[in-house]
Amino acid sequence: MNKTINNLKYLLKLSRPRFWLYLAGPALLGIILGAETTGQLFTVQNVILMLYFLIPANIMLYGVNDYFDRDIDEENPKKEDKEEKYRKDTFTDVAVGISIFVAFPVILMLPIQALLVMIAFLALSITYSAPPLRFKARPFLDSLSNGLYILPFVISYIAVTSSLPSVELIVAGWIWTMAMHTYSAIPDIVPDRKAGVETTATYFGRQKTYIYCTVLWTFSSLVAGLWNIQTGLLIAAYPVLSVFFYFSGLDDSEAYWYYPYINTLIGMVLAIAGLWVIVHG
Repeated sequence: MNKTINNLKYLLKLSRPRFWLYLAGPALLGIILGAETTGQLFTVQNVILMLYFLIPANIMLYGVNDYFDRDIDEENPKKEDKEEKYRKDTFTDVAVGISIFVAFPVILMLPIQALLVMIAFLALSITYSAPPLRFKARPFLDSLSNGLYILPFVISYIAVTSSLPSVELIVAGWIWTMAMHTYSAIPDIVPDRKAGVETTATYFGRQKTYIYCTVLWTFSSLVAGLWNIQTGLLIAAYPVLSVFFYFSGLDDSEAYWYYPYINTLIGMVLAIAGLWVIVHG
């Protein structure tokens, strides 16, 4: 019994609970922004989508990542504290494998457009880390491929409405994820260079990576503003924060760990605003 509990605790830590909302949050926003009535929020399909993107999808995404990074992570200080190193045993390998195949029953309930987006999500989630493509070790492609984080939003929105969300929202979200991913790689510049891993952050270096992220977040806020000015202003907090953290004197690793809280707060505001529209029109 104790072994089983320890295995499950390890699996949960492997799935990065701090980052669960990075997939589940967009899925929830897709449901909220797609729904026109409260009855459309609480359907069996929506509950299944939320549960999938909350835990199994995170186990898959980070499990595959850590499997192919298990040698590199020996030099990564984050794995000693905030995250878990990949454990080389049968339980972990089987659990990560199962997490990949859990997506297939979910796929069967989706309309065709959402099914195609789900396939794209699975493909990017795996090829981001897995050879031969391994986008995470290819400057600029590592950033671009992280648009995968906006795909749960697109999937759930289509599941509710049977139509695509606005192009402005997709583009703004994709650009936002590019910036967030590259910013997260700043604390890894030194260990990645030691391990011979090339990323957008190692290519630019610290200062230019901050500039890159700030420009992307600014562009994201402008595009989001084309859909809704209030949303654009909310996203504009990110380039401001990027500049603030650069000049704050905080260690990059310390600054980075504020973002799960910041992102949760921004997502909560968007969700509440969407619910307000449903309830009050």
